[in-house]
Amino acid sequence: MAETMNFPLPVDSEHKSTALPIISVAKPHMLAFHLSWLQFFTCFVSSFAAPPLLPVIRDNLGLTATQIGNAGIASVSGAVFARVAMGTACDLFGPRLASAFLTLLTAPVVFCTALVDGPTSFLLVRFFTGFSLATFVSTQYWMSSMFSSPVVGRANGVAAGWGNLGGGAVQLIMPLVYDLIRRIGATGFTAWRIAFFIPGMMQTLAAFAVMTLGQDLPDGNFRELEKEGDKHKDEFSKVLYHGVTNYRGWITALCYGYCFGVELTIDNIIAQYFYDRFDLNLHTAGLIAASFGLANFFSRPVGGMMSDLMGKRFGMRGRLWAWWTVQTLGGVFCILLGVMSSLGPSIVVMIVFSIFVQASCGLCFGIVPFISRRSLGVISGMTGAGGNVGAVLTQLIFFKGSRYTTQLGIKYMGIMIVCCTLAIVLFYFPMWGGMFCSPRPHYSEEEYYLAEWDDDEKKNGHHENSVKFAENSRGERRRRVRAVPTPTEASPDHI
Repeated sequence: MAETMNFPLPVDSEHKSTALPIISVAKPHMLAFHLSWLQFFTCFVSSFAAPPLLPVIRDNLGLTATQIGNAGIASVSGAVFARVAMGTACDLFGPRLASAFLTLLTAPVVFCTALVDGPTSFLLVRFFTGFSLATFVSTQYWMSSMFSSPVVGRANGVAAGWGNLGGGAVQLIMPLVYDLIRRIGATGFTAWRIAFFIPGMMQTLAAFAVMTLGQDLPDGNFRELEKEGDKHKDEFSKVLYHGVTNYRGWITALCYGYCFGVELTIDNIIAQYFYDRFDLNLHTAGLIAASFGLANFFSRPVGGMMSDLMGKRFGMRGRLWAWWTVQTLGGVFCILLGVMSSLGPSIVVMIVFSIFVQASCGLCFGIVPFISRRSLGVISGMTGAGGNVGAVLTQLIFFKGSRYTTQLGIKYMGIMIVCCTLAIVLFYFPMWGGMFCSPRPHYSEEEYYLAEWDDDEKKNGHHENSVKFAENSRGERRRRVRAVPTPTEASPDHI
């Protein structure tokens, strides 16, 4: 196993980096950081390459409002089960192989978008392309495996935020590529089809980069460490069981459905909303829509940083309060966007709304790594899938067909955000407490994380990484409360 002195960055007892120097590409921590967000960025571009060109695609394929709504729902519903599967795959095979495999598997579908000839084929390519959004789970898993608790919120927030930039960048990229192809001489109905080769190529190149340059863990790749005996090859059934039976994972899934799920919904509707409501041209509507996604450059990272700062000052209870406050305010600004009737104020409120809802995503994944050490991938997958479920339900209820106007749907979506975010109040860690509840007296981090392992597994030393993680997580205790000593019986004799 690698020695601490071999790492260019400061590390903890698990060899996770305790620093996040953004401009560094130091192996393995920072190289994994940059590879993960770049890959997720390209997948986001592919999944939302269609909405900026919908006015043209709509005329070419003769799509109705209902058919466009169905395709938008399909684009985010495919990733629901893919994200759960990705979490389990990360736990068993590692984030590098799991994410690269999915990215390569979905890239041909992006190229096939050029061949669609009607509503059904358009819906299918959007559905299967959306599977690639499951790389979000591998991104968060990878960051949680590479970075220690003092900076894990920041690492998750920046990596996911910069990856989500693809949702804003694509609003600029696709209209520009479309215009360039038209100037070369292609007709409008041909130009949009050729344009899809750009996101397809970006996705393919990113997958090969992750496969050849990435590394699963600070000490090596899953397969190599398992062969050397440095990593226990876990059982699928036990990993899945400890993930799905932890109620905290279901709360993060619900609440993430109304921060990231809302973001996905806006990515699908916002360009067409401004195009139709304010009678703008395609390029202007795309610029305005891009500002929503481009806010991810700083807003989601700020959410992660805020989570770490609140954790450092107030412990886990601070992280929970920050998440609830920011996401609730995001819901309030969403309601305001739904009642705006003029262009200028609508743009301003949309940008403020985007900052709060994206920061909420970063705050959520500042908490996810602490829910389970053994089933981190499953919890990440459940939470990520919750984001897609929220997007599917929101679009089905408010943005499918003509039951509600888009403006009214946005207002009701804001009300849903405020209501669903109340579930954060139910969060409770026995060693750290909850928003309104104090921690259980003399309950240690070791007791919580070692409960995922049975006596035979402990005898074989399979739980040792959980012991290290528990030790490194003690910083989540509330600062003004004197830290309780770790009971001697919580650690096995040979540790």
